[in-house]
Amino acid sequence: MPIGDLKRQIARLPEQPGVYLFANCNGDTIYVGKARTLRDRVRSYMSAHGTNPRMDALLNEIAGLEVIVTDSVVEALALENHLIKQRSPKYNVLLRDDKNYSYLQLTTNESCPRVLVTRRVERDGAFYAGPFLPTRLARRTMSLTHRLFGIRSCNEIITGRRGRPCLEYDIKRCIAPCVAELCSSERYARAVEDTRLFLAGRNDELIRQLATRMRDVAEAERFEEAAHWRDAIRTVETLRDRQQKMSTVKLGDRDVFSARVGPAGAVIQVFQMRRGRVIERIELVADTTTVRGSDEADVLQAGLQQFYEERQAPPEIHVPVTLSDRDALEEWLSLRGGGRVRVVVPKRGDKRGLLDLAARNAALAYETRASDDVAAHRAAVETLREALGLAATPHRIECFDISTFQGSETVGAMVVSEHGQMVRGEYRKYRVRYDGGTGHPDDFAAMREVVLRRYRRLLEEGGPFPDLVVIDGGKAQLSAAYGAFSELGLGNLVAVGLAKREELIVMRDRPDPIVMPSSSGALHLLQRMRDEAHRFAVTFHRQARTKRNLRSELDEVPGVGPRRRRQLLSRFGSLAGVRRATREELTAAVGAGIADAILAYFAMPR
Repeated sequence: MPIGDLKRQIARLPEQPGVYLFANCNGDTIYVGKARTLRDRVRSYMSAHGTNPRMDALLNEIAGLEVIVTDSVVEALALENHLIKQRSPKYNVLLRDDKNYSYLQLTTNESCPRVLVTRRVERDGAFYAGPFLPTRLARRTMSLTHRLFGIRSCNEIITGRRGRPCLEYDIKRCIAPCVAELCSSERYARAVEDTRLFLAGRNDELIRQLATRMRDVAEAERFEEAAHWRDAIRTVETLRDRQQKMSTVKLGDRDVFSARVGPAGAVIQVFQMRRGRVIERIELVADTTTVRGSDEADVLQAGLQQFYEERQAPPEIHVPVTLSDRDALEEWLSLRGGGRVRVVVPKRGDKRGLLDLAARNAALAYETRASDDVAAHRAAVETLREALGLAATPHRIECFDISTFQGSETVGAMVVSEHGQMVRGEYRKYRVRYDGGTGHPDDFAAMREVVLRRYRRLLEEGGPFPDLVVIDGGKAQLSAAYGAFSELGLGNLVAVGLAKREELIVMRDRPDPIVMPSSSGALHLLQRMRDEAHRFAVTFHRQARTKRNLRSELDEVPGVGPRRRRQLLSRFGSLAGVRRATREELTAAVGAGIADAILAYFAMPR
């Protein structure tokens, strides 16, 4: 949408609470937001360019605006939640339950139950415990059930008629239900019940039963067996003490939220505590695309709204940071739950301890997801190597883009990716100095200049050189880049072009472009690099244009130099603010003489 049209539409917006919806050129809703005052909130987007990549991408895509007025901000919040769920806008933080974590399954639907690690909870009559994160914790717990209680780990059909037990019995990890003479069905059923209590966290009850059993076998002078139950009691007691903070009566009913946000996306851990015991841990995740540019508070705000859209909130919710819309959120949750709901930030004691525990779990979950992303990146770069016929896997990739507007303030940008992570500290931006001798803007000459300057500097510094160079453009831009390589004697560098519209990969030595499936991880990798370079270039270009416009206006005022210009912009916020300022306001900022000069300058006809 042209900026002028958007400003006129904003000026007509009501100063009432409600919901606003941004749409793209296809009419698809790309963002839904709520506001206490619609006009002020939507107007704030006009000055948001350059604040973060997510905001820039959103503003560049807006082609339509729609608003829905509500009676209160609470109604707006509820409507916002409904519309986000209904339309799934691409720029909203969209969280989903992650069901890929591990559970332990006690197969009580079998005649001789086992403990298994599973990623699916089904209504099959079995007992499930978890979730466990990471999976190795589930496996360690499963191993503990073998050692403490002798639960079998084999896949055999148990009849009790086997002649001799396997090695697991000899190393005391199974009580051998396969041999009836060694283990009766009653004894194994007791081991299964012990395991159920252990997995359910009913440790006090389990300890009492084990202590009674230890005394009975000791009185029968079966001292080796008594020692086994003594060691089992000590193990369970140790685990109980470690979990004590998760089972405190005084904590009552509450939910605890913590989040970890980073380049790999976002993870929210939710501990649901009822009657002082954590009964459930739920993990919410969001992809990188929906949280880019969002901080922890943004993600938690969205997480709470989406989590309680279909759930009833407890009387108290713990979060690690203060939320901007806490009052409205509390009112909305209270109305839905039928009782007062508070969103608080614990500072000390058991409540803070539980919040810290949720934070550690969120960090661990995030690291697990990030490692999965690394694996996906490895697969993508290997596919890319094969498709391009490269001699080595492209671990370091550099991507170039040119940005200009009607030939003014032409700039270049370069972004870097190493092992799947964007290395922002190595991004570079360039003011293009040469137009190819034509006197007119020349994208090809600009690309050659930027690439030349980049790798001339690397030659001086000794690298590191990339494994692959990506050029935003087609054959002509690619040829310009290779011209720079040739001038510098860097014939070993390999570059490809990525055309925007067709998403075709072009190479210098191939007459036909390479077409990759739209679902290809290798293509997505190149697209992410291209889009990041474009974002970086556009942001720099806007900054350059803004700086030029400010300089051309204020620096022409007699007596206004760089220092006074900074004073004026700091005091009045923008050039438009300086124009609107009265003589008294200007005099207070820069003195009467300069104030008169400014007023005279802006009063001149143009």
